[in-house]
Amino acid sequence: MRSWLVLLLLFSSAALSSGLYDNLAIQLAKPLLEKEIKPFEITVFPNGKNLPTGQGSVLQGKALYKTQCLMCHGGQGIEGPAARLSGSDGWFSFSDPLRVLRIDKYPVLLISVGGLWPHATSIFDYIRRAMPHYAPKSLSDDDSYALTAYVLYLNEIIGEEVVLDKNTIMQVTMPGLERSVLAWPESSNRGSNKN
Repeated sequence: MRSWLVLLLLFSSAALSSGLYDNLAIQLAKPLLEKEIKPFEITVFPNGKNLPTGQGSVLQGKALYKTQCLMCHGGQGIEGPAARLSGSDGWFSFSDPLRVLRIDKYPVLLISVGGLWPHATSIFDYIRRAMPHYAPKSLSDDDSYALTAYVLYLNEIIGEEVVLDKNTIMQVTMPGLERSVLAWPESSNRGSNKN
């Protein structure tokens, strides 16, 4: 182990004296172009910043749910090994008759997306970037809007006729908003609805 450390120190000092680090520093400090940043700037913020164009209905989401989500979340969003999608209060709810069994077998099911998440835009963002687990980022923006609409419908937050897009999703009020705390209130209005 010592010999490797000595070799590393010798290589580092030789590289430093030869100017190798100078070239490396120049390459590391190269500013990125806007077109290089854009593909990675996909985070959708609670205030709507970066919401893409597109739309999706509850009925479209229901069809997608059967092929993309059912195996992990179950038919009503409360079964399966993955996080619970529906439920009035998630962790705080005692109305689930199988709650005791679920706590023991699937503790993550107690945390309901519908009951605890404070912003519908966060559900959209998570679906678009991380779902389905076996193929993250494979859903289109329209698919993500549709699945978000269906999850909101499962939670009785929106009606079956609703079509979500970048405007209507901002009108959704989540039950979890009352329980959430804004950690940085001074930054809450920055970038509002900028796309």
